[in-house]
Amino acid sequence: MSKIGKKIGKFFNKCYQILDEKFVTPISRAIYFLFEKFKNNPVHLEKFLNRPLILVYISLILAVTTFILVDSQVITLVETEAEILSNQPVNVVYNKESYVVEGLVDSVDIILTGRKSSLYLAKQLGEHEVVLDLSDYEASDTPQKVALTYNQTVDNINYKLDPAYVIVTIKKKISEEKNVTYELLNEDKLNEKFSISDVSLDQNTVIVKGSQDALDKIATVKALIDLSNNKFTEAITYDVDNLPLVAYDSAGNVIENVEIVPNTLSASISFSTYKATVPIVVTTTGDLVAGKAISSITINGKTSYTVDIYGEKEEIDKITSVPVVIDINGSGTGGALTRVADIKKTTGVRSISETDVKIVVTFGDEKQKTINISNIRANNLSSGLTVNRTNDDPISVQVKGVQSVIDSINESNIAAYIDLTNYTAGTYDVDVQIENTDPRIKYVVSNKVNVVITESDS
Repeated sequence: MSKIGKKIGKFFNKCYQILDEKFVTPISRAIYFLFEKFKNNPVHLEKFLNRPLILVYISLILAVTTFILVDSQVITLVETEAEILSNQPVNVVYNKESYVVEGLVDSVDIILTGRKSSLYLAKQLGEHEVVLDLSDYEASDTPQKVALTYNQTVDNINYKLDPAYVIVTIKKKISEEKNVTYELLNEDKLNEKFSISDVSLDQNTVIVKGSQDALDKIATVKALIDLSNNKFTEAITYDVDNLPLVAYDSAGNVIENVEIVPNTLSASISFSTYKATVPIVVTTTGDLVAGKAISSITINGKTSYTVDIYGEKEEIDKITSVPVVIDINGSGTGGALTRVADIKKTTGVRSISETDVKIVVTFGDEKQKTINISNIRANNLSSGLTVNRTNDDPISVQVKGVQSVIDSINESNIAAYIDLTNYTAGTYDVDVQIENTDPRIKYVVSNKVNVVITESDS
């Protein structure tokens, strides 16, 4: 009550200030002017003002003049102003159990115009309730234009709503049972060494309510599991409650105008740690100086080095090694080459036990020898085709490296193949390629093999 009293007091104080400015002060100045004008003859002025009807006439003239000026708005007691009340919520009235309404607005702007004092009261005391009353409307596929109404609490102001109307479509609400799956959010925030071994929802179906059009668009309903939850600190099983449910269409867009019952689910989430130990394989870029070859490569002081990789079992099991790349361009003289190389995660690896390794490369004089091979594998031949060599003559492969390395290479160590990607039936001369994972060795093949590709008998 004290707040309302203060507001009313401020209102009357404002009115007094306006009356004093518009009437009391001008009339006082006029009377003072008359007295100054007739101060040399005060007797006649006093006799004139003391006549019984003079003051009545003067009062009447002033009252009529003031009425005419105010009524014609030549003089206004209070200036007309405007106020905008932005983003006022809309209260929609309809049978939410039976209908779904499309085209609703959440908020509107209310534009109020009137005297400043009235606007002040309207802003402070009004509830500003905007209502969209659809209680008398029935379901129809035809859009309907409906006016919004404003619960005006002060009479002597005008108002305008923006928007003043909405075009809505009212549809029957129906229910359908839908299967529920789950979606994992923020997987990058999960402990890198953890893998999700199992997720179990407390129920597999929910009831979805909405218009037939909306329900027909639903491709899936998912429970959202946020993996950034700070409680996931160990590779154990956690029970999680209040998982929000979301309906998606076939394009992955969220369908807003449906109700899901229940609106949350609980789940049991099991985490595990799966790792594999794999070797690091060094690959090189660039060329050594002429006549030099790599004699040895050590990784953190070892000729063979392994790291632990973590991730999903089905992905980790596909990985046989982790590559590390170093640049050797222009090297080969001046002693050993030392590099610290970053270990990059390959596809499917969530975490790796080390992020970099120290690699030391030594060099020696390049030697070479020739090895004849006969076993050549055909890769990437399209289905429905067969391939045969026109002759079984062996081909020559030059092996280059330091003497101690090439001495250990024989035909059984060389994996030769031809790549028949996009080849069709016919006769071709095809380049022979060598699989090489050892940067200490270079293979040079100058021969081609002649093959005949034919269509297989069906």
